[in-house]
Amino acid sequence: MTNAILTMKIMPETADSDLGKLEEEATKVISKLGGKVGKTEREPIAFGLESLKLIFIADENLGTDNFEQKVAELEGVQSAQIVDFRRAIG
Repeated sequence: MTNAILTMKIMPETADSDLGKLEEEATKVISKLGGKVGKTEREPIAFGLESLKLIFIADENLGTDNFEQKVAELEGVQSAQIVDFRRAIG
């Protein structure tokens, strides 16, 4: 089993979206799929809109499609995309 460190960028539907709730729900989904969220960040986009970045560890054999699809299905999410995938060494 080789672990990977993944970064998922989540775009909310509106600038008024509750990013705290979105973070909590996305973390639950990732955990159910076998990932473990280690860090979250907020990134300003424009006009008050912020994206949410979740950095997590998962078995690289799980791939990325299922994580993206399940998080994108959450209410209030416009899109979810894995923007970084690195093998964990050690």
